Amino acid sequence: MISIDHGSGVPPYEQVRRQLAQRITDHTLAVGARLPTVRRLAADLGLAVNTVARAYRELEEAGLVVTRGRAGTFVAPAGDLARERAEAAAREYAATVRGLGIDHAEALRIVRAALASPGP
Repeated sequence: MISIDHGSGVPPYEQVRRQLAQRITDHTLAVGARLPTVRRLAADLGLAVNTVARAYRELEEAGLVVTRGRAGTFVAPAGDLARERAEAAAREYAATVRGLGIDHAEALRIVRAALASPGP
């Protein structure tokens, strides 16, 4: 399901978050699918519980998953909400770069660099 590259400069929680987010947005994980418990996934990946908990928390803040107490964490029906938020951010970015007079090629280079860099 998830793999961790311990030699990567990307923090483990971010690797978990990115991989789960990708599987949710590409519908590999269906709406309503139950994710492994934080403890189970942490044990399976050899990570600290807090590392996986942070990834789950960030996925929940993004609207990709919902935690139902003791019942567990599930892929949220609002998974498409994340795409809508990304599209809104892209429209805002496009308006900003147009206003700054930055051409399309440079704007795309900026986005590619931002996506390639590890970060929050």
